[in-house]
Amino acid sequence: MNDWPDAWSDDNRNNRYGRGSANAQPESARVMRQVQRGQGGQNPAAPPYGGGVPQQQPYAGDQGQDPYGNGYDSGYNTGQVYGGAPQSGGSGRGPGGPGAMGSGGHGPRSAPDWRKRIKWTAITVVTLLVVVSVGTYFWADGKLNRQVDLSKVIERPEAGEGTNYLIVGSDSRAGLSAEEKKKLRTGSAEGKRTDSMMILHTGDNGPTLISLPRDSDVEIPSFVGSESGKTYKSTGRHVKLNAAYAEDGPELLVRTVEFNTGLRIDHYVEIGFAGFANIVDAVGGVELTIPKGGMKDTKSGANFTAGEQTLNGEQALAFVRTRYALAGSDLDRTKNQQKFLAALASQTATPSTILNPFKLYPTMSAGLDTLIVDKDMGLFDLADMFWAMKGVTGGDGKSMNMPISGSSGGNLVWDKAKVKTLVNELKNDEKVTVSGN
Repeated sequence: MNDWPDAWSDDNRNNRYGRGSANAQPESARVMRQVQRGQGGQNPAAPPYGGGVPQQQPYAGDQGQDPYGNGYDSGYNTGQVYGGAPQSGGSGRGPGGPGAMGSGGHGPRSAPDWRKRIKWTAITVVTLLVVVSVGTYFWADGKLNRQVDLSKVIERPEAGEGTNYLIVGSDSRAGLSAEEKKKLRTGSAEGKRTDSMMILHTGDNGPTLISLPRDSDVEIPSFVGSESGKTYKSTGRHVKLNAAYAEDGPELLVRTVEFNTGLRIDHYVEIGFAGFANIVDAVGGVELTIPKGGMKDTKSGANFTAGEQTLNGEQALAFVRTRYALAGSDLDRTKNQQKFLAALASQTATPSTILNPFKLYPTMSAGLDTLIVDKDMGLFDLADMFWAMKGVTGGDGKSMNMPISGSSGGNLVWDKAKVKTLVNELKNDEKVTVSGN
């Protein structure tokens, strides 16, 4: 019995879709167009499937769709054999499965490009470092108190080789509460005076740190008042060096040092009691060896036993201010000041401080907030001074007192011949051969 539709004959089957047929595609799309899938089921006009011919499932693609838009699905994939999407309900195995390298398959996952990852990681890290560094620079630069105007200093010596810093420790109580003044034993004197003065020379032959005793006998030269702008003629009067600072501040102190030494001062740096103690506390204290016999001074508050110990801010301030308990008085005190400042610089410039932001920023803030510098001073100049100070401790430089020949009326008189040699060596950035007291 023939189960094919009436419009079909055996000849049609043999000629159209049989062995040796010239047309490889059946004409079901044209002959059986009446077969449609409706919403309610099979179209009653369509002949029933029979004779063992199963109802075919449509492919996911649109190759078998009715080109006339009637919603007909021929159930035949017109030509796409490999590389297509798997049929609904299929296993996906085989040429068109997920493991194939066709357009719809997923090939083996490619290896990660480590060179590209390393490159972009490095770029990200460098970018972050640049941003942090630039931000830190402007933050720190904005904290510098540029108050000293060296352009007001008249009749200055010619500049030499290297750089000369005048470093001043003042007894300013600015920023200290009544309780802190009592604790640090600073007293409550108005104004400020210089407790220590040093010249730091940096150059190609290592740094040289020279202390200028506060009781040094010097002549006050002619000068222009830093506030009044009035010119004061020299009268030849001699005073202690720290009196110049008390009379007209940093500008007159620089003028007096330059006049009595012949050495040009390039930069001025000053720090008060509060700033000094805060810096020491910020770095966690400074390790120092107290000489045999210890040190005790009721005026400064120093009370140390001999041996190695860590001084906090309060103890450090007492150490550098002590003079009455020392045999050499002010000369021995300047040596202790050099010793401590070099130890402070050496301890601060360590990886545990520089690479630790929780330690670095408080230390920088404590120092920068209380530093007073000249108007031309920059952070790079400050860093140069800092590293040179560290070099003095590391053995790359030299520390000394200004050479003294004697005393007059309680003032310490400089050795003029040695001072001249010392200044010439500093001007020419030569290795210093002169020794001080």
